[in-house]
Amino acid sequence: MFRTELQPASPDFRIEVAAPLLTIGSCFSDLIGQRLQEYKFPAMVNPFGTIFHPAIACQLMQMALEGQCPSPDTFVQLEGRWVSHLLHSRLHAQSPEVLGEKLQTLFPAVKEQLKKAEVVMLTSGTAFLYIEEANGQAVANCHKQPQKLFRKQLGSVEEITTSFNALFQLLKEANPSVKIILTVSPVRHLKDTLELNAVSKSILRLAAHQLQEMHQDVYYFPSYELLLDDLRDYRFYGRDLLHPGEEAEEYIWQKFTATYFSENALRFIKEWAQIRRALSHRPFNPSSAAHQQFLQKTIEKLSRLPYQIDVSQEISQLKSQLL
Repeated sequence: MFRTELQPASPDFRIEVAAPLLTIGSCFSDLIGQRLQEYKFPAMVNPFGTIFHPAIACQLMQMALEGQCPSPDTFVQLEGRWVSHLLHSRLHAQSPEVLGEKLQTLFPAVKEQLKKAEVVMLTSGTAFLYIEEANGQAVANCHKQPQKLFRKQLGSVEEITTSFNALFQLLKEANPSVKIILTVSPVRHLKDTLELNAVSKSILRLAAHQLQEMHQDVYYFPSYELLLDDLRDYRFYGRDLLHPGEEAEEYIWQKFTATYFSENALRFIKEWAQIRRALSHRPFNPSSAAHQQFLQKTIEKLSRLPYQIDVSQEISQLKSQLL
C-alpha cells in the first residue's frame, strides 16, 4: 500500500436525482456546481461569482433571504464597467443603474433557490479579508484597485462562525429541511505566502469543524484533505501547481457522489454519462443508415428514462439531425 486513502464520513441523508442545490464560495464551488449541472441537477452555481471568504458568502446569502442587495455605495467603476465591492467582477454593467437592476433580479432568484434547495454547499477559500479604509467595510473583491485603499486582515474562527450562525438561523426558518455541506478549497493562495496560507486554511478548517459539531444539519466534505493528504502528489495538479488537475477533479467528484448521492442518483449519473457521450458524438457520415439508427435509439433511450428530469432540449438536438 503506497498511499493513505481517505474515506469521507457517511451522512444521514442522500441527494436524489434532480434535487435542487446551491453552491457558493471559492472556485471549487464552480467545479462541483458545474458537474451537478452537467448531470441535470437544477443547481445554482456561485450566483455572486467567486467569493473566497466564508463570512462574505454568508453575508450575501443572508441579504438575499432578507430581501436586500448591495447598495450603490458598494459600486465602483472599473475599466468602463460598474461592479460591486461585495461581488465578483463577472457581475458588471455599463452603468450603476443597470448594475442595480441586475442585482434586483439576482438576489430574489437566490432567495428562491435557498428556500427550495435540498443542499447548500459553501466552500471557503481564505481567511484573509480586505477592509476598505474609507469606511471600514469588508469587501469580497478589490477589483484591482490601488492597494492603499484597503487593509488586509486575517479573520478569526469566531468571525466565521458568527456570520454562519446568523445565516443558519434565517435559512432554517425559510427552508427547515435544508442540509449544508462545508468544504475548504484545496487551492493554495501563494500571494499570502505558503506559511500564511497554512494559517489561513487552519482557521477555515477549525471553523468548519466547530460548525459541524454545533449544528445537526451541517456536514464537512474533505476536499482539502483529499488533494493534500490522499492524492498528495504534484502529478494531480494543473500546470500552475496550485489548482487540482483533471484526474484530481474526477477523483474528488467520485468521492463526493459516493458520499452524498443515493443509489438511484448514482445509477442515473452512470446512465447520463453514456448519453452525454452519445450527444457529443461527431459521425464521419451523418446521413449514413448506421448513424440515423444511432440517433433513433438515443432518442428512445432519452424518452424512456425513469427520472423526473427535462430532456426536451437533448431530444430536440437529436431530432434536428434526423433526415
